Amino acid sequence: MKRILFIDRDGTLINEAPPTYQLDSFDKLTFYPNMFEYMGRIARELDYELVMVTNQDGLGTAAFPEDTFWPLQNLVMKSLEGEGIHFSAVHIDRTFPKDNAPTRKPGTGMLTQYLNNPAYDIANSYVIGDRITDVQLAKNLGCKAIWLNNDPDLGAGEIKDKVAELRPIIALETTLWSIIYEYLKLGLRKVVHERNTNETQIKIELNVDGSGKGAIYTGLGFFDHMLDQIARHGKMDLTVRANGDLHIDEHHTIEDTGIALGEAFAKALADKRGMERYGFALPMDEADAKVLIDFGGRNWIVWNAEFKRERIGEMPTEMFFHFFKSFSDAARCNLNIECHGDNEHHKIEAIFKAFAKAIRMAVKRDPLSNYLPSTKGVL
Repeated sequence: MKRILFIDRDGTLINEAPPTYQLDSFDKLTFYPNMFEYMGRIARELDYELVMVTNQDGLGTAAFPEDTFWPLQNLVMKSLEGEGIHFSAVHIDRTFPKDNAPTRKPGTGMLTQYLNNPAYDIANSYVIGDRITDVQLAKNLGCKAIWLNNDPDLGAGEIKDKVAELRPIIALETTLWSIIYEYLKLGLRKVVHERNTNETQIKIELNVDGSGKGAIYTGLGFFDHMLDQIARHGKMDLTVRANGDLHIDEHHTIEDTGIALGEAFAKALADKRGMERYGFALPMDEADAKVLIDFGGRNWIVWNAEFKRERIGEMPTEMFFHFFKSFSDAARCNLNIECHGDNEHHKIEAIFKAFAKAIRMAVKRDPLSNYLPSTKGVL
């Protein structure tokens, strides 16, 4: 199944021309900054079919004669092709907004050949455009939107949904083609993972490329606080919902959360090309923690941390090692953890923060690199 990039023209490939927004002469033509460089990379490196979709109000009428449009359009297409950017189709709607034509964006009338067609993977396709109508088009097609948002008011009068209702459709909001290229090449390492047993039911939502948002509920307050450190200091979005047999004890909830979280990371990091792979270290007050991590595909743990108290909050200190051992096994990573200090709370919090920082270092990627960090050729 082929994925498609439905790409707007004005404001996306070439710059808009206010106040009329009608590109009908060469003196109005300028190309969007860095578009050629990054669209060229997208065309060469990524497996998307390119389809141009554009509204040209009143094209062919006295308000917008054909002979003022086609010379400019032909130059745009030849310029794109000269950089290796080839569109399989160009769809142009000529109507005015008042016509309410089904072919006019955000309507899908021009694009019916791609819908319910087993040759195309619409759910994993994108509309790229500068107007909110392009976001509405993405929703109407059943795909996601990449919004080059230089003016949020453009097209606002032609959408049927409120902007807030369209927010979930926006996969990426930016003004830079470089960010679009990086997003399409790397993707968001985002997974939803569930692990259910007779003892626990655990759901993990993980976005490795998030911003540090945590929503944690395991029924164990101190454990929630520690898992939240992973999100905050690892700059990843993490939701954990655990329903365990706490009426028996904490063991199964902590162990299975470690396993489920490790499994989620294993899924999210399935493709390690361009990834750093390794990471480490952090102090906290009088405590110092060292966490070394290697997402190399093999599990191993070295634990050098002792606790004088039996519990911190509701969490038995013997379960700290067990959590990290479970994570290491499920994520198939090496973990080397060492901590020294006097305050037990500071010590374990330093370990979790160092763990988060180590992950952040290890999962960092270079969008321009396909290098696999292994001499074996596989991870």
